[in-house]
Amino acid sequence: MNIVKHLRIPLLFLLSFVLVISCEEDDSLPVENELTLNIDSAFMNVGNQITLTPRYGSVQLPQKTYEWTVSDTNIIVVEMNEATNEGIVTAVSEGQATATIRSTDGALEASAIITTDLIRETDVTLPEMITAYTQTDVTVSPEFNNVDFPIRDYNWTSNPAGIVEVVDVDDDDYDVTIRGLVEGSTTLTITSTDGELTASTTVNVLDENDGILKVLTIGNSFSEDAVETYLYPLAEATGKEIVIGNMYIGGESLAGHLENAQQDAAEYSYRKIDIDGNHNTASNVSLADGIADENWDYISFQQVSQDSGIFSTFEDPLPALQEYVSNEVENEFTKYLLHKTWAYAQNSTHTGFANYNNDQITMFTAIVDAYNQAEGLIPTYMTIPAGTGVQNGRTSYLGDNFTRDGYHLNEIGKFVAAGVWYEMLFGETVVDNPYMPDGMNPYDIEIAKEAAHQAVLNPDAVTTLTDYQETDGTGILTDDVFINFSVSSTAEGWNEMSGFLADTSIPDILYPNNEFSGITATITERFNGQNTNGATTTSTNLNMPTEVSQYSFFGNPGGSFGGNVIEQSVVVFSGFESDDTYEFCFFGSRMGVSDNRETQFSLTGANSDVGYLEVANNENNIVCVSGIQPDANGEIELVVTAGPNNTNGLGFYYLAAMSISPE
Repeated sequence: MNIVKHLRIPLLFLLSFVLVISCEEDDSLPVENELTLNIDSAFMNVGNQITLTPRYGSVQLPQKTYEWTVSDTNIIVVEMNEATNEGIVTAVSEGQATATIRSTDGALEASAIITTDLIRETDVTLPEMITAYTQTDVTVSPEFNNVDFPIRDYNWTSNPAGIVEVVDVDDDDYDVTIRGLVEGSTTLTITSTDGELTASTTVNVLDENDGILKVLTIGNSFSEDAVETYLYPLAEATGKEIVIGNMYIGGESLAGHLENAQQDAAEYSYRKIDIDGNHNTASNVSLADGIADENWDYISFQQVSQDSGIFSTFEDPLPALQEYVSNEVENEFTKYLLHKTWAYAQNSTHTGFANYNNDQITMFTAIVDAYNQAEGLIPTYMTIPAGTGVQNGRTSYLGDNFTRDGYHLNEIGKFVAAGVWYEMLFGETVVDNPYMPDGMNPYDIEIAKEAAHQAVLNPDAVTTLTDYQETDGTGILTDDVFINFSVSSTAEGWNEMSGFLADTSIPDILYPNNEFSGITATITERFNGQNTNGATTTSTNLNMPTEVSQYSFFGNPGGSFGGNVIEQSVVVFSGFESDDTYEFCFFGSRMGVSDNRETQFSLTGANSDVGYLEVANNENNIVCVSGIQPDANGEIELVVTAGPNNTNGLGFYYLAAMSISPE
């Protein structure tokens, strides 16, 4: 009898049974008997979030269901991720609370202690001085560090009382609106209710029945740059009434003003912007006549730029000049200002730059020191730190591009200086001023306002504008861009090359919609200067407004003009990030001439080509050069000079406008 044969079937049955049992055991997952969290305690700032992750010992997939609870929902709240059981903790107020996860059967639980901290301001500051007027409201804005809105509670007080009254206090940012009651000075103070923080400012209340601020500058082209273009529209934008006068003689020094006063010389161009914004100019006016024209609230003095950092040039003329002016004014409450001007651009060719070793920072520091000392020479009410505002702007991506000729301000420079004047005169931040000059890039406007504001807060030191160091241009040109060569134009849709000296640049060329391209244009070899006799009406594909076609930069390889022989001018376009090819189109115009003034435009990148344009009496023609590819460094060089058919004795050549188009 074959025993093995008889046992075959029972053994197979038993093996099958064991396999079934094994399979049933593999399908049954283990149930967790341990619960912990990835952290036991944590510190959080109010408003932040962290994630608490449960762990189940050796079990990877929990079989139980869970829920989260919080010991104090006024301090933290927890949102549960249903897929992972994680708890997302949000800190809502300061304190300590416990977040707990537990299984719904009550068998397992784990907790984390969360301590929350509220970020508070640790400092509050106010402007050094505020000017107010009787029966007129002014808003004073405190600045708090660390936070957008203060966490502490605050109270406003004034001492002595009765000079101003508090009309309104904003519940969020504690801006206070005060009203002048009577003429005088008072100290306005903001103090936290916990007594930890306090700041004060001096409020001077003037008796001004008409409510119109009237300011007169005794200066030169630097006062022209600072107050004649943008100060009035900045004031108008916030409902302020202002009259601006400028007693102007180009390049005049304090000593020269004093001599004019003593001789009653009618040498001034009296520029006046009236209450309605009308600009009027009267020639051959004396200082006495200008002073008598209005009941001036403020009269300012400034030194000529090359001497602005040399205190010895202030010592004798400034006190004598101020004494003369004070004897002429009829308003006993007139206040006296000093206009602290700006250092030259580093590429300046002004001969006076040698006084400062041709170094911008040396000049800036000297100006600050000289004006700080000069404040003690006269009853200085306040110093307007326009030069600090310009220097602040130079720390942004715009770089050293705030002058048109190395020392006079271009449009963005003028806007910075006017912003400083606005904030100092009216005692309120220019950052929130809604005025935006036509044709000026909104990002640059923001930079200018911030540069001015920081100058008022820190008048003797340069503030680096860390938030304005970069732009978002890609370097891949996707649409046409337009450039005009002018020191005084901000045409909509055009990029202004606002200076004609070497190292002047457009740091990032804008598309017409104000987006950045990532392409930079830099003059590496200068032009001689600006010509203003171009065509005022044109018919070309560039569709130029008058303020573009009328102005141009020029050179003169055939002989000296203005002390310079300019053989050629060079502009380098850099930052191209593709090997695409581009078309360059150029326009120039010099009206009212009878000779040939052909201008040659040579372009060189990975390849090169040349275009020629007769600019004499040109209203309708442009020249385009196509197929130009950037070199290996992403650059294309433009050389502008006289063309072979140019018959002018000095070989005058011109560049007014151009476009770059992707092909």
